Amino acid sequence: MTEPRARAARHKGQLNFESEIRTYLYAFGDVKDPLDETVRVLDELATDFVIETCHKANQVANLSGRQKVKDARKQFDIPEGKENLERGSKRSKKAEAKDAEKADEVN
Repeated sequence: MTEPRARAARHKGQLNFESEIRTYLYAFGDVKDPLDETVRVLDELATDFVIETCHKANQVANLSGRQKVKDARKQFDIPEGKENLERGSKRSKKAEAKDAEKADEVN
């Protein structure tokens, strides 16, 4: 991370990803009810990562002379919504299969 930033005072002590972190910890082999300190530290790390990523994206947009950050979903063809996301993953699997067929034909 480029520079340290203070978390907004109104969010200080508030956990943003508590339920997700507890679920991930359990899924990766931790106990059903992990320590609150562990969840707090991982939540701070995740929150700081999101904040820094947004600041970096804003900085890149400003250096490019844009007022807004571009939506990366369009660049990487990631659709919005759960139904569209499933359809997009099916489409990417079909594209990978076609690429594999072309590679087999060449060889």
